Amino acid sequence: MSAESTTFYSELRQPDPGDELSVLQRASMDFWRLLGFAKTTFYSYQESLSLSAKAGKGTTLLDLCQSITPPRWLNPLLFNCHFQTCWTVLTRQNPLVYYKRTILTAENPAFEGTFTVDFVVPPYEDADPALPPRTTYLTQNDLESLGKDDDKPMLVTLHGLSGGSHEVYLRHILEPLFKDGWEACVVNARGCAQSKITSDILFNARATWDIRQVVKWLRAIFPRRPLFGIGFSLGGNILVNYLGEEGDQCLLEAAVVCSNPWNLDVGSMGLQSSWLGLHLYSRAMGGNLKNLFELHVKQISKNPRINVDKVRNIKYLHEFDRELQCSTWGYPTEGAYYRDASSCDALLAVRIPLFAIHAEDDPVAVKGAIPYQEIQQNPFTILCTTRLGGHLGWFESGGGRWFAKPAIRFLREMAFTVDLAGCRHERRTRASQEEKPFSGDRVFDPIRRRLRTHAP
Repeated sequence: MSAESTTFYSELRQPDPGDELSVLQRASMDFWRLLGFAKTTFYSYQESLSLSAKAGKGTTLLDLCQSITPPRWLNPLLFNCHFQTCWTVLTRQNPLVYYKRTILTAENPAFEGTFTVDFVVPPYEDADPALPPRTTYLTQNDLESLGKDDDKPMLVTLHGLSGGSHEVYLRHILEPLFKDGWEACVVNARGCAQSKITSDILFNARATWDIRQVVKWLRAIFPRRPLFGIGFSLGGNILVNYLGEEGDQCLLEAAVVCSNPWNLDVGSMGLQSSWLGLHLYSRAMGGNLKNLFELHVKQISKNPRINVDKVRNIKYLHEFDRELQCSTWGYPTEGAYYRDASSCDALLAVRIPLFAIHAEDDPVAVKGAIPYQEIQQNPFTILCTTRLGGHLGWFESGGGRWFAKPAIRFLREMAFTVDLAGCRHERRTRASQEEKPFSGDRVFDPIRRRLRTHAP
């Protein structure tokens, strides 16, 4: 019997007694979905990381993440992934966060140029009209008054593709944490958030060099502050790559990623495989990147490998990456770029507690790209998936965004309840106990890069 006839037969088979139950289960799930309930599932290593407490009984990373994750009652009017995702653009929610910006010069000559870091500060008057709302430049006096000797927890934030510190989704995290006594900053991708670039480098999906420089700089000027990280969408991909590259030497204590695309090659194919994926999401992201390109075209076009006309004629995200990213970084195809920049392998080398939050109906960071198996191979990582939420959506009926609750609670627990010194000792111990390869052993390197940079 052929494969085609076998499939046809299976569709016409007589129902078995269990079918009625499955139909009822699906009907029940659809009913709760219409009410806005989004089921969550947790994935972790079989023996999750043990966490000592500053006082009282310790716990495990899995138990902590499960305990701080609240029920998921999302807005029933936004009952599918497209409504949840598009509402991000349409909503008028506006958590007020004020920033002061500093400009850093890249220390690595292979990635020359400047980039900006926006520090969260108390409200003030007279924002700079040339910068995003509620943003002005940081003076030397401001930098000295940021509290170099305090031990407040500090959050380092990475935004999504072509975004910046002005994005609403990250302000849902920064506003309550700042009110709670945290310090925070946003590392803007080069050319984003109305920042200027001073070289032909715009950004890269594995651009870990800027976040690495910022974290080292923060550790030097705030030696007593415990540092944490959070990344959204493409910023989550960059953050996981950074964590994997740093391994057990990472200067961050713990991190959160939301809607990380993980496997960029699979994600790109997912976007191109549906009409909405291609003509709504990919086209919108491609358009945003073209606008960003036009803001910096004078500087970027100094690279002789960039064909400005071809970049201006693109429609979709993968076309932009083909014409600009591949030309800038020397990749032969956008697929080669995606495979090299993906964070699904680097995840295996992460050695700090990492909490990943992802909606399985995400139309941008698609379900097929989620590294379920890799998560379950690493005791330092936990994945929480929801059936509904879209891409950086998770809008609730009351106007809030659900993802902010578990993310904030996780960071608070790690900062104030977990014994961070014990956690650092645990990761060093595990690193020392990991099997060292013998001569001739075949070893998988999860952070191996195909891109080689040559400094001038």
